[in-house]
Amino acid sequence: MNKTYIIKTYGCQMNENDSEKLSGLLKGMGYTPIQDEAAAGLVIMNTCSVRENADVRVFGNLGVFKHIKATVNPDQIVAVCGCMMQQPEIVRKIKEKYSQVDIVFGTHNLHQFPELLAAHLAGGERIFEIWEDSNTLAEGLPVDRKYPFKSYVTIMNGCNNFCTYCIVPYTRGREVSRLKASILEEVRGLVADGCLEITLLGQNVNSYGNDLKDGTCFSELLYDLDAIPGLERIRFMTSHPKDLGDDVIEAIAHCTHVCPAIHLAIQSGSTRILKAMNRRYTKEAIIELVTKIRTRIPGVAITTDIIVGFPGETEEDFIDTLDVVKACAFDAAFSFLYSIRQGTPAATMADQVPENIKHDRLNRLLDTLHTISADQNRSFQDTEVTVLVEGHSKNNVNRLTGRTVSGKLVNFDGPADCIGKIVTVKITKAKTFSLDGAIAVDFAKCEA
Repeated sequence: MNKTYIIKTYGCQMNENDSEKLSGLLKGMGYTPIQDEAAAGLVIMNTCSVRENADVRVFGNLGVFKHIKATVNPDQIVAVCGCMMQQPEIVRKIKEKYSQVDIVFGTHNLHQFPELLAAHLAGGERIFEIWEDSNTLAEGLPVDRKYPFKSYVTIMNGCNNFCTYCIVPYTRGREVSRLKASILEEVRGLVADGCLEITLLGQNVNSYGNDLKDGTCFSELLYDLDAIPGLERIRFMTSHPKDLGDDVIEAIAHCTHVCPAIHLAIQSGSTRILKAMNRRYTKEAIIELVTKIRTRIPGVAITTDIIVGFPGETEEDFIDTLDVVKACAFDAAFSFLYSIRQGTPAATMADQVPENIKHDRLNRLLDTLHTISADQNRSFQDTEVTVLVEGHSKNNVNRLTGRTVSGKLVNFDGPADCIGKIVTVKITKAKTFSLDGAIAVDFAKCEA
């Protein structure tokens, strides 16, 4: 039996964390990861449904595996999971038109995969097992971490906001928080295993604890994590502007190990469009919040998400977004063209924006964002920063790469022994998207 596997992951950090859990389950079953798609005994596609292009990529790759099974690897098992599989019409399409798919499961029953695989191997039948929702999160799953020195930690799943463009509440379900004690136990175990940095994950981490009804809240979790010996860096994402309260801002300011970095997904700067999106805040509220954050947390990096071309967006609305971007001086932004997601209210809204106008606005937005990013990065010129070294640079394998406490990407020369360590780097060149530098002191002095 061919007990090799490959996992293809689409989408967000939550999916990356889910794929690490699937990999952990498979290694526990005696499977070995490989990179060769055609040779793998098992292929898992962990899908995303946030934008339409992700759907297109998944179906395109399913065609590739149909060819592989028909020509070189007829016994290959193909499994598909993730957010796309929570959409009944997608599951029907796969069942009817993609016979090469052997197993389909969803976001709520990932922990079931070993038994689903065993059932398929025992009977040869196609398996379709999707849970519509779950009011609990599976605990204690093995995780095959990409990096030994940093890790994702999911603290909650789902979303209660129902933004009109977003399908996540329908695919991930309503908000479900993990018990704080379970999170702390997991993080202590990670630190004991050599982990220096964690990133707390949730569709809206600021809502953490609302469903627990015991007074637990996100700021309290940050204080408790900050007290764990040996944990050097605590990151989190994503934050909803309407839910980021003063208590969280104060926690970031006070906690030694909580990184001064906030991903604040504003989506638009137009109050009119924000209302149509059901975001429940205004242009003025965004600017006020960002001003408060920067005042209370000096040196903080604030990044964001922005959607261009939402239905009904006028030139005036777009100018409002540019105004907010300039006023807030975001360090970076993930910017997207609005993508229709069937089943969401925005999909049937009138005044869909033509594609050429969307692209023009996106290009103008990117020009503004890039100018601001370059200005922000120039402030690091000739300064010394601490960097958690993550590995070799993708663009130059002879250089190392890592991130500052505020999340800035730094590339520099140094020995491979630096990987997984926190070192001091002097910035020698500031660029739009990254910083170049050199190790400021002998690595031997940093190693401790």
